Amino acid sequence: MNGQPIPVVIDCDTGVDDALALLFAVRHPAIDLRAVTCVAGNTDVDGVVRNTLTVLEQAGAGDVPVARGAARPLIEASRSARHVHGHDGMGDLGLPAPARTPVDVDAVTLLRREILASPRPVTLVPTAPLTNVALLLRTHPEVTANIERIVFMGGAVAVGNATPVAEFNVWHDPEAAAILLTAGVPITMYGLDVFTRVVVPASDVRRLRSSSEPGARLGGELLAHRGPGTEEDPAGGLGDAGAVCAVADPAGLTTRALPVEVSLGPGPTRGQTVVDLRPRPGEAEIHGESREQPLVDVALDVDEDRYVKLWLATVEG
Repeated sequence: MNGQPIPVVIDCDTGVDDALALLFAVRHPAIDLRAVTCVAGNTDVDGVVRNTLTVLEQAGAGDVPVARGAARPLIEASRSARHVHGHDGMGDLGLPAPARTPVDVDAVTLLRREILASPRPVTLVPTAPLTNVALLLRTHPEVTANIERIVFMGGAVAVGNATPVAEFNVWHDPEAAAILLTAGVPITMYGLDVFTRVVVPASDVRRLRSSSEPGARLGGELLAHRGPGTEEDPAGGLGDAGAVCAVADPAGLTTRALPVEVSLGPGPTRGQTVVDLRPRPGEAEIHGESREQPLVDVALDVDEDRYVKLWLATVEG
């Protein structure tokens, strides 16, 4: 990276773990956070904008532009995850309203502007349903020439959370995810297989919660809400923040280039990321049933301790 920071744009649906990702991105010296775009997901899009602005303020971010994006998926109705993230999407912590305001252009316009204006190719990090990204790729395909890589939090090789096989971000807008996978740029899938494993121990969460520094304290409160811990043992998963850790320190992630497609039909498999782990083609391919299955760098293993230490060192600064 020649010692220069990596230009990064985050597309998020700021609930709790998107906030943890933003805290990290603002504070890591190897990341140049160029813009943040907002989409409906964990909560409604206006709540996402408010939460994003509040987190950037608490984190002491510079003048990072924030834009409002899609209020619902391409085809489906919007379905929030308030039961996980609280009514306000931020653990109902009673955070102050932000003094900052979003820019006066929509998310797709801001994404195009920031990607094309960057002197170095941008790493795009979607930690949300992929509606904004799909609209960008279909409306302004020229942006792909200045995208280094897309590192998205979404999908699962093994077990889903929104359904037995589908992860929430992909399930929320499967068509958008299918568009992303055929973007024609390098893609890393940071899915549930690694997402659930990076957990900050309770002792660290308690230390953060008692910090006098607003960003670190916010991180502690969010982790305590996030789980899998309890009030007595408030260990908290980094969730989406792990995807941004993987941008700053890709060596902590073990990936394999594998064919991936999204199941778009109705029924119990809708939104599943079908990851082909077979060592050789099967009968379906032999009999001519091949489809477009782009190779994606799928995260199969993660050094949990490495990313926990990286996140803590960065946010506590």
